[in-house]
Amino acid sequence: MAERGRLIIFSAPSGAGKTTLVKHVMQCFDNLDFSVSAASRPKRKGEVDGKDYYFMTTDEFREKIEQNAFVEWEEVYPGHYYGTLFSEVERVRNQNKHIVFDVDVKGGMNIKKIYGDDALAIFVKPPSVESLEDRLRGRGAESEEKIQMRLAKASAEMDYEKMFDVTIINDRLSEAKNKAYDLVKKFISSHL
Repeated sequence: MAERGRLIIFSAPSGAGKTTLVKHVMQCFDNLDFSVSAASRPKRKGEVDGKDYYFMTTDEFREKIEQNAFVEWEEVYPGHYYGTLFSEVERVRNQNKHIVFDVDVKGGMNIKKIYGDDALAIFVKPPSVESLEDRLRGRGAESEEKIQMRLAKASAEMDYEKMFDVTIINDRLSEAKNKAYDLVKKFISSHL
């Protein structure tokens, strides 16, 4: 039987830089595929359905929950659901590719719980809450109320760090990228 792909989970408080690190490792390895999450929020400018997220209505998302179609899901904010479909994980693993996740900390822990040693859970940590606030404001994409909600949530999410396999402190981007590359290379090489 052919080997199946492994799972590489990047989780972090919003604005910590996990998406930047995910994009970096995706460019470095040709045997990785990105896990496209489902979301019940509206598309942002430039986002593409099926590439950035599988966009669903709140009702469609709740129907998938009822069908146990998700590896993990969460109502991140009232009426805004995010989740990973089992079908997406299996699609990639059956191609003998490794699947990379860009998910919140609770989602990351749920995936790790289901897949165990077949998954590497990486926590991306901002150097400080102040730097996180600067990054969120720098995006210019959200209201003050949303920024305050994200900061409160981020503060609570920092407590999850100890449950992850490894932490990358995203203080200097080039160093964080190098560490992410090294961790992924070691993890997928141990699979061969």
